[in-house]
Amino acid sequence: MTEPAPAPTPRELFLGFLSIGASGFGGVLPFARRMLVERKGWLTPAEFTEVLSLCQFLPGPNICNVSVCIGRRFHGLRGSLAAFGGLMLVPFCVVVALGLLYARYGHRPEVDAAFDGVAAAAAGLVVATGLKMLDKDRRDALALVFVVATFVGIAIFRWPLLILLLVVAPLSVLIVWFRRFRKAAP
Repeated sequence: MTEPAPAPTPRELFLGFLSIGASGFGGVLPFARRMLVERKGWLTPAEFTEVLSLCQFLPGPNICNVSVCIGRRFHGLRGSLAAFGGLMLVPFCVVVALGLLYARYGHRPEVDAAFDGVAAAAAGLVVATGLKMLDKDRRDALALVFVVATFVGIAIFRWPLLILLLVVAPLSVLIVWFRRFRKAAP
């Protein structure tokens, strides 16, 4: 087993999340996982999944919440500001520049085609990250049932996410608790 990486400094948090923010536009979760887990080793795969799970329940963009949580974990408020600032610097500059360009050229059909392509790529990155998170330790038939049920509820039936999570999350916790309780009982 490898030793955990040393805690990053606020400067390293800023630069790490700056690289995440510069890596993608609207779909940086795969880049965040790669940097935090695979390249820097600041989190284990399980820790990343736990942080992301928490951050998906919080209001706001998941990756912003992740940056704040990771920054706070290592350096409190200073770390949160460093990680969040690094994450947002490049996208902020890009959005301002794109806004200026869109104001000038947004009426052209080529611009619509470009946005369609970017949307498809972002969707693919999200699916790829989800599949990567289903590592061998988490491939459980019951977990897959909840994944499929949530997907079907949102994508096909168009149920509101909050309502679906208020039903699926407690149900999944209850079932896992019951399964563990049964295993522990003599």
